[in-house]
Amino acid sequence: MTSSITIVILLVMKTAISLPDPLFTAAEQYAHDKGLSRSELYAQALAYFLHVHRYTTVTDELNQLYPTETSSVDPVLGNAQTQALMKEAW
Repeated sequence: MTSSITIVILLVMKTAISLPDPLFTAAEQYAHDKGLSRSELYAQALAYFLHVHRYTTVTDELNQLYPTETSSVDPVLGNAQTQALMKEAW
């Protein structure tokens, strides 16, 4: 008779957080309405937050590096580009 041992590694981290009561209540209602568990809701919300804010520091550093730069096109150059495009056959 052979014995075997099954090792299970859970790739889930449990944590405790504090939320204001109105935020907790709103989150509970949203999760219920969408058919999500509390854990699914918080995991999705955190993933979304991190995705949206991933490049914030890069943008901040570029803004400090080029504080006076704008993304507008010089009107004379813009007009020349428009004139050149009007002559192109589309």
